[in-house]
Amino acid sequence: MTPRSTARRPRTAALALAALTGGLLLTPLALPAADAHVRVVTDGTATAGGYGVLTLRVPNESDEASTTTVSVQLPQDTPFTSVRTRPVPGWTAAVQRAALPGPVEVGGATLTEAPRTVTWTADDDAAIGPDEYQDFALSVGPLPGAGEVLLPATQTYSDGEVVAWDEPVPASGEEPEHPAPVLVVAAAAEGGDAHGGTSTGPGTDGAAATTTAPDGAARWLGGVALAVAALAAGGAGVALGSARAGRRR
Repeated sequence: MTPRSTARRPRTAALALAALTGGLLLTPLALPAADAHVRVVTDGTATAGGYGVLTLRVPNESDEASTTTVSVQLPQDTPFTSVRTRPVPGWTAAVQRAALPGPVEVGGATLTEAPRTVTWTADDDAAIGPDEYQDFALSVGPLPGAGEVLLPATQTYSDGEVVAWDEPVPASGEEPEHPAPVLVVAAAAEGGDAHGGTSTGPGTDGAAATTTAPDGAARWLGGVALAVAALAAGGAGVALGSARAGRRR
């Protein structure tokens, strides 16, 4: 084998690697199906006994109709005494109170009624169109003990279709077709203030900026990036080894 033919190997390997990685980067990425569901995103302030900001993220799943109304049901067994909405341009929010099934002790007080439903209604030009989503933030509290709180939601479209996101995840772990949004409440830090330094409680305007925690889509995209980087490093090593072998021959 001549030195010239040997020298072509690193270049061929590099071209093949570039074509493969380029194809991966240019191919549309299919996001996890869960990102198409109505879900709850928190800013890290949802701790037991405190006040926190939760965001209801609502994607539009219709190819033709727009989302015109969104509502969420608040818990009754562990009711919130404070519920505040963040203004969304073009949307009107309303908090409805309702009687509880029975008296509930919250913070030393006995409650017989509490906020039950929050409904957002869009103006004609503010509805969530196809391939769009909207965030609806709430400041709520006090939060119950650490664990999960189901927040069933209803999504109404301009063509009259109504989708109820109210199915709990079964013990088998298989995701239902329309899972209910879930608020995850973390345990309060031992010896710390339950309200937290960044919590939003009574006496605040409820307009703290919301930073979404890493979700399934972010982790999935990060995995793809790591795979591409590993592939690139491996290809570079093969090319370098071939070049050295050619020089020795």
